[in-house]
Amino acid sequence: MSDATTSRPSNTSAGQTIRPDEAAHFGKLAKDWWDPKGSSAMLHKLNPVRLAFIREAIDLHWAGDIRDPKPLAGKSALDVGCGAGLLCEPLARLGADVTGVDAAPENTAAAAVHADRSGLDIRYMAGELAAQDIGTFDLVTAMEVIEHVADKQAFARELAARLAPGGLMVLSTPNRTLRSRTLMIGAAEGFGLIPRGTHHWDDFVTPEELADILAEAGLSMGDPKGIAFSPMKGLHLSEDLSLNYIVTAHRAA
Repeated sequence: MSDATTSRPSNTSAGQTIRPDEAAHFGKLAKDWWDPKGSSAMLHKLNPVRLAFIREAIDLHWAGDIRDPKPLAGKSALDVGCGAGLLCEPLARLGADVTGVDAAPENTAAAAVHADRSGLDIRYMAGELAAQDIGTFDLVTAMEVIEHVADKQAFARELAARLAPGGLMVLSTPNRTLRSRTLMIGAAEGFGLIPRGTHHWDDFVTPEELADILAEAGLSMGDPKGIAFSPMKGLHLSEDLSLNYIVTAHRAA
């Protein structure tokens, strides 16, 4: 793994992976998280793409019925770095017993309010994942999170510790390429499509690096799928990994 993945200051004592500045940045966005035209508008466009991948991964992993509207019925799901619950709520609607954990208490508070208004029973918790006594889960997700943590390896180990035997993990993250630097930071943040300061390109992780990180945590990574952008299609699943990608992982045999 290259030095670029650990170039920013780490805070790894007692299993800590949260960067206070990152938590504060995202906490400030809490009030607008559910506004599809607000500061998290790009996440609203990204969410259906991620959900399409997750739904297919669920059906393949558990050999489920693709017509089943609740393929996660009877299963538990943990979304780490859940923000205000954009992924937690669809997972609950797919039948899962959902827990969301986020570094920013402002986000989990906003998530709880929105879930209550939506009639969804979702458990939200704020703080370090390592500090949460929450057991293991059939499905563990971490969408656009690993690039924001202080110690990626420690974070991966904590994710692995929360994965039940036979469980499925899904992660997504930007790739560290010239294209991601140009489009996600130069263009998207420069023109206000993503809040300025959201990303630090040196913290982006390549698929090869992520595979190594997960392997050290006892996990085997599936083939990555790209999340690409084009003016005609918008954000979509693709074989192009240069911007962003999403992967499955499970316990290594």
